[in-house]
Amino acid sequence: MIDIDNTSLQYLHGVGPQRAKILSEELSVCTLRDLLFVFPYKHIDRSRIYTINELSTEMPFVQICGQFVSFETVGEGRKRRLIAHFTDGSGFVDLIWFNNINRIQNYYKFRTNYIVFGKPTVYGGRINIGHPEIDPADDHLRYFTGLCPVYSVTEKMRRHALDSRALSRIICSLLESLDEPITETLPSSTVKALQLMSLDVALRNIHHSTSSTTLKAAIYRLKFEELFFIQLNILRFAHQRSLRYRGFVFNRIGETFHRFYDDILPFRLTDAQKHVIREIRKDFCSGRQMNRLLQGDVGSGKTIVALLCMLIAVDNRFQTAIIAPTEILAEQHFKFFTEMLSSLPLHVELLTGSVRGHRRQNILNGLADGSINILVATHAAFEENVVFHSLGFVVIDEQHRFGVAQRATMWQKNTTPPHMLVMTATPIPRTLAMTLYGDLDVSVINELPPGRKAIRTVHLYESSRKELIDGIRSQLNQGRQVYVVYPLIKESENSDLKDLESGYEQLRTELPDYVVGKVHGRMSSLEKEVVMKAFIAHEIHILVSTTVIEVGVNVPNASVMVIQSAERFGLAQLHQLRGRVGRGTEQSYCILVTQYKLSEATRRRMEIMTQTTDGFEIAEADMRLRGPGDMEGTQQSGFPFTLRLADLTSDVDILEKARAIAAQILNSDPTCENPENRAMFLNAERIRKQSGDWSSIS
Repeated sequence: MIDIDNTSLQYLHGVGPQRAKILSEELSVCTLRDLLFVFPYKHIDRSRIYTINELSTEMPFVQICGQFVSFETVGEGRKRRLIAHFTDGSGFVDLIWFNNINRIQNYYKFRTNYIVFGKPTVYGGRINIGHPEIDPADDHLRYFTGLCPVYSVTEKMRRHALDSRALSRIICSLLESLDEPITETLPSSTVKALQLMSLDVALRNIHHSTSSTTLKAAIYRLKFEELFFIQLNILRFAHQRSLRYRGFVFNRIGETFHRFYDDILPFRLTDAQKHVIREIRKDFCSGRQMNRLLQGDVGSGKTIVALLCMLIAVDNRFQTAIIAPTEILAEQHFKFFTEMLSSLPLHVELLTGSVRGHRRQNILNGLADGSINILVATHAAFEENVVFHSLGFVVIDEQHRFGVAQRATMWQKNTTPPHMLVMTATPIPRTLAMTLYGDLDVSVINELPPGRKAIRTVHLYESSRKELIDGIRSQLNQGRQVYVVYPLIKESENSDLKDLESGYEQLRTELPDYVVGKVHGRMSSLEKEVVMKAFIAHEIHILVSTTVIEVGVNVPNASVMVIQSAERFGLAQLHQLRGRVGRGTEQSYCILVTQYKLSEATRRRMEIMTQTTDGFEIAEADMRLRGPGDMEGTQQSGFPFTLRLADLTSDVDILEKARAIAAQILNSDPTCENPENRAMFLNAERIRKQSGDWSSIS
């Protein structure tokens, strides 16, 4: 029996050391199993052979079977071409080549049957096929009948004669050489219950199928396989982590929480906020370390939920910390916390890179001796010399701005890892959350606080400049502030910066009674910070900016967001920018300014933005339009896996079923004692080792 897991490709017929090296470098294919899981991206139906007298130019790609009659060379120089006259007895067709004429003429033989595949056209009143694919009829019957696979190959592979057809031959050769069925990876009970095709039959059919029905069943099985083992490894990691790390028990709701909630909190919580607090409270009492993702649209009230939960930790005599990605956002949190908690006997401190000297040392001492109850910090909290007396709960705000390793350092700040709450205002589509953050418990705040008005979003063309300026002036006259954002894309940074500068000067001319400020990526951090603070302090009325405007900065007085060249932004970015306004009780506006000529996809994005302010609805639409691989932030999120076949956009049902089955199996057999599950767990471990560190996904 061939060991497909450990046998190198070089020993496979038609490969050898050189091709094996290229396949390893270009496709990360090293073993026979790796090769079997290189899937085609499409299939071409070559189940029918036409006769030449049936051909017409209306047909797409067709195949015919016949023999070469003669060759002739026509034309001179660049116009030189080879014409082969080919017949199957029912008529003649001309096969035409413009390159490699001598090689082709010497390669094909008369009185030998060939299969010709290509697109029929008419030239000079005769049916012809340009640069056709040609195979000996015997080879065709072996490799290229039925639904033929088409594989993605690189230019380097093509240079070494490893095109899609060559790859198909090699894979078919491997499948023919296997004298026993490929070992099943799923429990037999799962295969039977879901009526899945076996792994062996599925792999054989995806690489060479004669029926669209069997091909569809094979693809379903292999998609399930892929998503199942991703979910199994995610859930296994989460389960093992919960066993390894016991959590602090916060079983007391004390005087600090009650005084704040009953006497200080100036508004009523929404039902969604209360529900999330109950979920977190349950985790606090469970005896296991909490790792929870809190999703909430811009302005939904995540920060107050975090603060209330931090007070629970304080009442249980633990320290807490909230980490923000920028100094401006950290200072904003610090100001909010100190104002809200001013009447309580709590010590709140701010630690950023700008805090130095005696003040910094005093903060470090207060953290170490436990006199500081709540720390608001930036990345400075990750430093080794920041030592806590009893850190019990950590909140990571705008978590996508932090690396996995950075977040993990907070685990080391106590002998027992503190409870972790990571928050994001970037809505994550359900399937992406189940995969990218599948090891975390997820909470959602899906309603805005009372009194908040939905942002009105308007799409204007560049020709409507007067209408735009009149609208801005109206808001400024009412004492409001305005953002005007320009795109900044690295490839065209100079021209984009010019657009921002000209826009800045134009606004100063059009609205001379108001202070216009600007901020962009070429400014130093200090310069940007000075401008942002002036805008927050209402010293600047109009802020002209690129997308460097800080995530999460809260300026309730800003009521207008103008996005210039909005066609150059994705839905997620547009929604995030829109979220900079609408933070007060006054009506706010988002103006999307584009050129008149737009692609259909861009026009659809503008329609979605004007129709809804629901971030989760926008996130789902964004994934449908762009696909999960292009979602903003996904590429930086550290996927420890690549989806070969499944699609998180269209395979929602398969993903949910795969996760449910994986959870069911783990619940019944968490330590892999059932012999039926042994092959499954071995395969999961093999995939984990190949894919990397599964703990990095969150």
